[in-house]
Amino acid sequence: MAIVDSQVHAYDRNHPGRPWLKSMHGPASVTGDEMVAAMDVAGVDGAILVSTYTLYGFDPGYALECHAKHPGRFGLVAPIDSNDPASADVVANWARTKGAVGIRVVVMQSATKSADDPGMGRVFAAAAKHGLPVNMLIWGHLEASDALMARNPDTVMVIDHLGLVQSNPAPLEPWKELPKVLAMARHKNVRIKISAASTMSHEPYPYNDIWDPVMRIIDAYGVERCMWGTDWTRVAKATYKQAADSFLTSPRLSDSDKAVLMGGAVEKIYGWSPS
Repeated sequence: MAIVDSQVHAYDRNHPGRPWLKSMHGPASVTGDEMVAAMDVAGVDGAILVSTYTLYGFDPGYALECHAKHPGRFGLVAPIDSNDPASADVVANWARTKGAVGIRVVVMQSATKSADDPGMGRVFAAAAKHGLPVNMLIWGHLEASDALMARNPDTVMVIDHLGLVQSNPAPLEPWKELPKVLAMARHKNVRIKISAASTMSHEPYPYNDIWDPVMRIIDAYGVERCMWGTDWTRVAKATYKQAADSFLTSPRLSDSDKAVLMGGAVEKIYGWSPS
């Protein structure tokens, strides 16, 4: 089976030619070359490369450079500013970009965080028009996000990072709001990334305490709507290989479920396969 990571980040070191906007947890750099090398060690065939908003804002330039150098290994997702009046044109232009497979919004950045926010409406409508899934960082704003999902049923939406707050170290009650995330499974246009799950664990590798809640998510959404991912490089307690192996070797998943969760669903949802 093809193994495809639903979310990774790549970034150059902080330097005057490509300065960081903010600092970010992780190594001093994870270039495209370094990301591919880590994937090779873990046996990962490809990944959805999400342009790093924390470092580069709404500029996906570095992600485009990584794709150009490794065209068969990365599908690209760009962050979109929902407060930009020209966001629909930005989405349309991104849809025509080589390697583009989706866009991303951060709900906490929206103007009103409400279902009728006009900026969000523009972005979701444009994404639906151009066939781009919208990746959504929704933690801390689950109620508003649920309403957005209901209001935009024609847009494929992808919940990032299980929809739950992830921190280092793990929150004391990392799964406290899981019922709200499970309720979102009723929206047929919604998919979910089971990404950076090790950050939710209070145990060392292989993070056995994540599996009961993870299986509840898979049962609620159906494995075909779920995607494994690492959110590399934010994950501190796992190497990239451990983040892959903890799922690849888990006895909680059948071989057929692993084939979907760790590659098949990503390929179907984003319409992209590594080559």
